[in-house]
Amino acid sequence: MELSDALKKLLPAFEQYYTVKKETTSPFCAEAEFRSHNEQYFLVRQAHIADIDSNEFVFFALIPELNNQNLNELSQAAWSNGLSRVKPYNGHRNSDITLIILTNSILQDTKKSIKKTKLHKSYKFSFYGWSNFKLAVAELNTNSVYFNRFGKDYRKLLNKNIFNR
Repeated sequence: MELSDALKKLLPAFEQYYTVKKETTSPFCAEAEFRSHNEQYFLVRQAHIADIDSNEFVFFALIPELNNQNLNELSQAAWSNGLSRVKPYNGHRNSDITLIILTNSILQDTKKSIKKTKLHKSYKFSFYGWSNFKLAVAELNTNSVYFNRFGKDYRKLLNKNIFNR
């Protein structure tokens, strides 16, 4: 399976809830953005208690062979690009940044690095929310999915949409 074909299978899964942009800046081939805003009231709408904003920014990358250097560059690019879009305030809950990499092969030591990748930022001791970095990598040659602790949720999505499992 070609990398572009795998991306074409994956993007429709995001289009239902996310705003997907297929034309984006390098090193990413597509982006998806999800924003949620909730408000809490006490009995009547005028008794406003809180705003709750939750966001997710997903970046997609296609790379023939993934090594530690590529992984670090893509992770840092996604992290900095995602953090630049975060606007923390007292009603901000979280803004998660996700990187999904589709690759043909992964070097053995890179598989361990994927699992150990951890980026986290809190804003004003979490009073203004936080950001976590989610990472998921699909290796097309072996039909395998690798992820970090926060990217675990994407294993099922990648298996279902790319590998038809």
